[in-house]
Amino acid sequence: MKKIILATALAALMMSCAQQGTSGELKIAMVTDVGGVNDQSFNQSAWEGLKRAQLELGIKASYVESNQDADYVPNLQSLMDAKNNLIWGIGFKMGDAILEAAKNNPDFKFAIIDYAYENTPSNLIGVVFKAEEASFLVGYIAGKMTKSNIVGFVGGIKGNVIDGFDYGYHAGVNYANPNVRVLRQYAESFTDAAKGKVITLEMYRQGADIVYHAAGGVGDGVIEAARESRRWAIGVDRDQNYLAPDNVLTSAMKRVDNAIYNIAKDLVEGRWRGGSTIVYGLKEGGVDIAPTTSKHVPLEILAEVDALKNKIIAGELVIPYNETTYNEWLAKRK
Repeated sequence: MKKIILATALAALMMSCAQQGTSGELKIAMVTDVGGVNDQSFNQSAWEGLKRAQLELGIKASYVESNQDADYVPNLQSLMDAKNNLIWGIGFKMGDAILEAAKNNPDFKFAIIDYAYENTPSNLIGVVFKAEEASFLVGYIAGKMTKSNIVGFVGGIKGNVIDGFDYGYHAGVNYANPNVRVLRQYAESFTDAAKGKVITLEMYRQGADIVYHAAGGVGDGVIEAARESRRWAIGVDRDQNYLAPDNVLTSAMKRVDNAIYNIAKDLVEGRWRGGSTIVYGLKEGGVDIAPTTSKHVPLEILAEVDALKNKIIAGELVIPYNETTYNEWLAKRK
C-alpha cells in the first residue's frame, strides 16, 4: 500500500515538474503600436498583462516597440527569430502585418488586439472589445455632470475601433441628457500629445466642461489641458486618474491586460482557441468604468450607472458602435 502511495505521489510530482517546465519554456512576446510600451494606454495595459503572466504562469515575456508603421513587419520577424511561442500585435493598425505573418509562418502562434478577421488562420486569435459599452457609461456620467450642456470627444485616427468609443460616448451622453451638445474632433494621430492639448483647449473655449478622449498618447495632452484649465477629462483604456487626480472624472477601461493574461493561461494549460475571435464586453469583464470614478461622481449617479450596467449585461440595452447603429438607436429613442 505504501509503495502505491509513494508511486502515486512521485507520479504527481513528476507531472507537476513537467508542467512547470513546459510553462517555463513558453515565450510570449508583443509588438507595440507606435505609442510605445509606456503610452499610459492600451500598449501599457498589454505589457502589464504579459508581466502578470510571467509572474504567475512562469512564461518568459518580452516586447519590441514600434516607432512607425514600417516597423511592424521587421519587429514581428525579430520575435520569430527569437523563437517565441506566441507573438502579439497590439492594435488594429497591425492587422495586415499579423495576418501575413500568421499565413506565412504556420509553426508560430499569433494574436492581435482590436482586430477581427473574416477567415482567421488556425494559428491566429483576434481579440476585440465592446468599447462602446464602457464609453456609453462614461458618456452617461458626462451627460449627468456637465454644467454647460457642452462636452467633447477627441479621437485618435478614425476607424472601426475608435467608432465604438465615439458613438458609444455620444449615446451615453444623449441617454443622460438629450440637450447636451457633443463637440467632436480627430487628431489624426495616436502620439501627438501637443495636438491633443490644442484641440481640448479649443473645446473648453467653446464651452465644453468635460472632454473624453480615445486617442492613445494624444490623450496625455487632453488630460494636461484639463489640469491646466481646471476642467474635466475622461480617460481611456486604463484608469488614468493618476495623471491628474483632480481633473480626470472617470475612465473607460478596456482590459487588454486581462485578455493577454487569459490567452497566456490558456496556452500554458494546453488550450489554444486559434482560428477564432474572442469578444470582451461588460459581461466578460473586458470593459468597465475605472475604480477611481467614485472619487468625483456622486453616489446617486453611480447607482444609475450600475443599473445601466445590469441592463447592458442582460441584453436589455444594446449600445451603438458606429454611425449607422447610432442613427438607428436615436430613431428608436424619438
